[in-house]
Amino acid sequence: MSERSPDPRSLDVTAFCRQDGHLQGDWPLSAMPRLAAGVQALKPGAQASWSAQGSLRPVTGGPAEVWLHMQGRAEVSLECQRCLQPMTELLEVDRRFRFVRHEAEAAKLDEESEDDVLALPQRLDLHELLEDELILALPIVPRHGVCPQALPLAAEPEAEVAPNPFAALAALRGRMPRSE
Repeated sequence: MSERSPDPRSLDVTAFCRQDGHLQGDWPLSAMPRLAAGVQALKPGAQASWSAQGSLRPVTGGPAEVWLHMQGRAEVSLECQRCLQPMTELLEVDRRFRFVRHEAEAAKLDEESEDDVLALPQRLDLHELLEDELILALPIVPRHGVCPQALPLAAEPEAEVAPNPFAALAALRGRMPRSE
């Protein structure tokens, strides 16, 4: 009897980590509506490649810590904010998550450490987690390193010589008799 592979859409994280589980695959970007809303367009057939590795890390004097290492990558089309032309951006995710029993404990540990700490859910949807992480990987201001076309410069009007504001005063002073 062959062992059944865990369901990445409904993963028992503790069991997965106990078995040093490993999953990988590809998901269509069209199945990630929140990510799709943040990009200019999705190429037909565009995929997000991903892998997840679970592990338990022993702790002296306590139960082992539950850890999940997730990696992912996807190419998306964005609009350059400098030239307003389409650009392709490679989004890459490489995150390690530590799972703890309660939300309060996760919040406390998240403040105190550099680790990403999450409350251990009954079931974890790796698809949703990957979508969240790809959204976080989107650049705040997408732009080319060097835009493919020269940027049009605004036509500068002919430089007008502004009148000297004191010229009118000088003219008045010239007309007034001097009192000495």
